[in-house]
Amino acid sequence: MRIPKIVGLLLVLLQTHAFAFDTTDTSFVESPITLHTYTGSILGTVTVPQSFSKGPVVLIIAGSGPTDRNGNNPMMKNNSLLQMAHSLAQAGIASLRFDKRGIAGSQSAMVKEEDLRFEDYVKDVTNWIRLLRADSRFTQVIVAGHSEGSLIGMLAAKGLADKYISISGAGKSAVNLIREQLSPQPQQIKDIAFPILDSLERGLTVKNVNLLLYSLFRPSVQPYLISWFKYDPAVEIQKLQIPTLILQGDNDIQVSLKDAQLLAAAKPAAQFVVIKKMNHILKIVSDNKNDNIESYNDITIPISIDLMDAMIRFIRK
Repeated sequence: MRIPKIVGLLLVLLQTHAFAFDTTDTSFVESPITLHTYTGSILGTVTVPQSFSKGPVVLIIAGSGPTDRNGNNPMMKNNSLLQMAHSLAQAGIASLRFDKRGIAGSQSAMVKEEDLRFEDYVKDVTNWIRLLRADSRFTQVIVAGHSEGSLIGMLAAKGLADKYISISGAGKSAVNLIREQLSPQPQQIKDIAFPILDSLERGLTVKNVNLLLYSLFRPSVQPYLISWFKYDPAVEIQKLQIPTLILQGDNDIQVSLKDAQLLAAAKPAAQFVVIKKMNHILKIVSDNKNDNIESYNDITIPISIDLMDAMIRFIRK
């Protein structure tokens, strides 16, 4: 999902307390880790408390687009996932976060766009879980997926992970999300886009794409969209036989509260927590949309303490 253009820095917040975050903190240790794949190396970072010997580890999966292991991309820097890893370590919990294939340090692992499939990301996470399971330090593997990473983690966790956490994850298929995003557009755009979406949903590519929507539906990306569209998160989450936590902020302008409610309804046994005033990048912001957008490019804003408290309680349970 595309994010709005970042327009500045957030000046006013409603949050008056935050999880401690200090880039000079020496209470934890970070070390590089590599997942070797048939197309190249995927790079990650393991963060463990300084005194860590044994305990659970959280596999953190970033969201869509060129989002790196820290929650950043070339157009924005907010360090949301970096802060999550450090906050977990401060609570005595290890984590691993990584750059998806084709992103940042894992660029060499990317395949041609026409050869990429959604399942490639799922396989990568599956292999990360197996790598963590082989490490004697880790007693449990908890998969935590953010945004698009929620669905990737959901699919990879089945039969392998001990617990699963969805953070700001969609509750409906990507094809329906795109339909919703296009619905405010002029009828001319919808008349072009919706038949293409219908075709891709049926597994059929479209040869001739109008230039107005070429960037979204170019032929080289259509096989990936087809592979992505076939998964419905509300269906897939029902297949998980492990403890599940669903987290969603009510100030999220990318994924709605309704999406989280769809996931919770599909998985009644899951723990469902709504974080008040939290936006898509896990920061507490005012109800002003401009403030919300500006927070996407501000590393000084800490992620929500309520988010971290919910995650830590769930992991320790």
